[in-house]
Amino acid sequence: MNMPNFRPVVLCLSGHDPSGGAGLQADIEALLAQGCHAAPAVTALTVQDTCNVADFRVLDRAWVLAQAEAVLADLPVAAIKLGMLGSREMVDTAAEIARRLPGVPLICDPVLRAGGGGALGQDEVGQAIRERLMPLCRIATPNLPEARILAELPEGSADACAERLLEHCEHLLITGGHGDEAEVHNRLYSRGDGARTFTCVRLPGSYHGSGCTLASALAGRLALGEELASAVRSALDYTWRTLRDAEAPGRGQYVPRRLPLDFGN
Repeated sequence: MNMPNFRPVVLCLSGHDPSGGAGLQADIEALLAQGCHAAPAVTALTVQDTCNVADFRVLDRAWVLAQAEAVLADLPVAAIKLGMLGSREMVDTAAEIARRLPGVPLICDPVLRAGGGGALGQDEVGQAIRERLMPLCRIATPNLPEARILAELPEGSADACAERLLEHCEHLLITGGHGDEAEVHNRLYSRGDGARTFTCVRLPGSYHGSGCTLASALAGRLALGEELASAVRSALDYTWRTLRDAEAPGRGQYVPRRLPLDFGN
């Protein structure tokens, strides 16, 4: 018997990762775990594994618009999650799609580097995201290296990056974990309202898809109507658990376990 579907729909504009660790598969799994329905539109194809990215190809603008338009004509989108865009043209495409849904929260994960360090966009993509997308965002979720690229501060602290980036967006979550500290500090900055720090125990190892997992979980919580600071806490707690339970399916980084082993049973 078919049942009415009341799960909030999240439109995901992200790249495809054939290893299944990051990108759209991470979006789908993380959103399922929040009780949401993912509507994934592919922005780019990548050649990558759990070690690093070897190459990528950004899809044609018209093809991405067609995917999004098919979703918007059929499904009631409650949030938009952005992942890998890869080019200035795709940044503009994502902005055009977002403008068609005024009032719908836009969550931007500015994917500029793979977990292994390989580039996932041209050098000017960060500038385009900062100037053209971040003003449309409810919240952006860069890690510290990405925040430095966006802010054009090669050695900047999270606070220094936020000072520059809050000129372009209202809320900013800069995630830590890239040093050797015992605790990871994730900082939520809000324009005119200071900063709030969320700490968690640092886990050993390196992880493939943690940023995608966090941003998608946050998009899901906002789609469900959760207040921003609470949604950030929920998404961070969920992401930490996926990393705690992560597995190593290949020769590279750990992959977050976003769904329980008995999911769907």
